[in-house]
Amino acid sequence: SRPRSLCSPQGFLYTAPVREQGNIYKPNNKMMADELSEKAVHDVHTKEIDLVNRDPKHLNDDVVKIDFEDVIAEPEGTHSFDGIWKASFTTFTVTKYWFYRLLSAIFGIPMALIWGIYFAILSFLHIWAVVPCIRSYLIEIQCVSRVYSICIHTFCDPLFEAIGKVFSSIRATVRKEI
Repeated sequence: SRPRSLCSPQGFLYTAPVREQGNIYKPNNKMMADELSEKAVHDVHTKEIDLVNRDPKHLNDDVVKIDFEDVIAEPEGTHSFDGIWKASFTTFTVTKYWFYRLLSAIFGIPMALIWGIYFAILSFLHIWAVVPCIRSYLIEIQCVSRVYSICIHTFCDPLFEAIGKVFSSIRATVRKEI
């Protein structure tokens, strides 16, 4: 007669622990099933993108932030006409803006496709070739290193110990003669 809290309905002493959240595909409790059905599943491919801050990780801060003043500058004492300076500024800025947009419209999607394929291939090779090869090499080299270690300890340790004993009996004295 054991306490009722320690016995399962089948008469076993302890029941198997039940995870509170269960399997992600088959939740074992009603609360989790309701949460999963209510929660919208967000796919990384359709996530909301920020149309204002298009470089949130600041990848191109030091490279492409080129303004008129970074390219064309007139030192003190050498100035063009103010109208020419303003027209040059406007021409540079508008040309850079619209030509970038034109190049993006023509080549943006094909370049995105090329870079998407490239990084997919790179990821595929890393996941399915590089990491397994490295893991396999580490497993294989571990066996070789054990054999190498045994050989070194078997053959070299006694040799070096004997050489050490030979040289340990050598005594050197330094005398200063006047």
